[in-house]
Amino acid sequence: MNATLGSGPDPQPPHARRETAVPASGAAAVPVRQRLAELRGPAVAPHPMDARALAALAANPGCERRALLDGAGVNKTALAQALGSPAAYGQSQFAFMRGNAFEARVKSDGGTELLRLLGADDPAAARTPDVSAAGPEGRTARTALALREATAEKTWTLLDHPMLALEVAGTPAYLEPDAVVVHPDGRWTVVEIKSFPMLDGSADPAKVGAAARQAAVYVLALERIAERVAGAEVGHRVLLVCPKDFSNLPTASLVDVRKQRSVTVRQLRRMRGVAELASALPPGTTFDPSEEPSELAAAVESVEAAYAPECLSACELAFHCRERAREAGAVETLGRGVRGELGGLTTVAAVLDAAEGRAGDPADPTVAALRRAAALRAEALGGAAAPTGAGV
Repeated sequence: MNATLGSGPDPQPPHARRETAVPASGAAAVPVRQRLAELRGPAVAPHPMDARALAALAANPGCERRALLDGAGVNKTALAQALGSPAAYGQSQFAFMRGNAFEARVKSDGGTELLRLLGADDPAAARTPDVSAAGPEGRTARTALALREATAEKTWTLLDHPMLALEVAGTPAYLEPDAVVVHPDGRWTVVEIKSFPMLDGSADPAKVGAAARQAAVYVLALERIAERVAGAEVGHRVLLVCPKDFSNLPTASLVDVRKQRSVTVRQLRRMRGVAELASALPPGTTFDPSEEPSELAAAVESVEAAYAPECLSACELAFHCRERAREAGAVETLGRGVRGELGGLTTVAAVLDAAEGRAGDPADPTVAALRRAAALRAEALGGAAAPTGAGV
């Protein structure tokens, strides 16, 4: 179907992929799809990866644990709950309903308001093709066909919730942007609709940054289709639509995501393939939430993690990983910046030993800096304590 539509080399459906995972023990090779199904549990449906999860994964490419769990379709929320470390990560029901209501308002009347924000001369004349189909592969192919037709017809076209595909660590991720608009000149624009307000023309920089990283993932997926469509060009400026001030009226701003796109490409290239990660696991490893907590914990710990405080706002397993990092005294709990400054000192105990002169090479710049900092601290505390001692 994909070749007929000319939509580019979309990810092959499961039955067509021939990847295999070879266990480290040298046993017979297992098809990677079967191995991933065993990892999440035979009766557990795969949890889809969305653009938000993919952006968070790209922001921490060294975390093999997340790469494997997301690639295998493991529901990390259920896994964290089974491990006894449920996370408060996620969107509240109220925020979810508010966001849906605002998106429905923006897209009402065939998306005329949305197209007006993009500068369409006659929004009511724009095309709004149906991109629904059976299954993610079918929706991806239908989206590619709609994009190709709209580009050829050179008319304003609004695709509501299209389906895009992007290969991540060797497995396909299916992504659903809020909307994609095709301009008469063949340019494709990603539309991100958010419920946080835009006050006096500006919004919360942290939220805008998160939206930009998410939109950059959609841009990457669209570029893959545009390579096979004559006259198509993916715009690197996405339309961010938010409520104006404290009203429910939509306003918009174009956000350049070239930087976020480049970072995402670079980070995704650093990730190890899911098949390679799965093949390194001991036989019988599973992340099925119905298993005993002790067995689940052992399975999770068999995959290396790269915890950082930033994970608390981006990953459902963050509390579990933080607890393990604290138990090990890992300096990662202090932040990536601190971890980078400490070089080969990987635990808090090793840092304290180096600072207090019990270990470490004095010629090491990191050790010398720690000892200097410890001396300054002792001097400051001594100076502060002196008047108290004099008064006694």
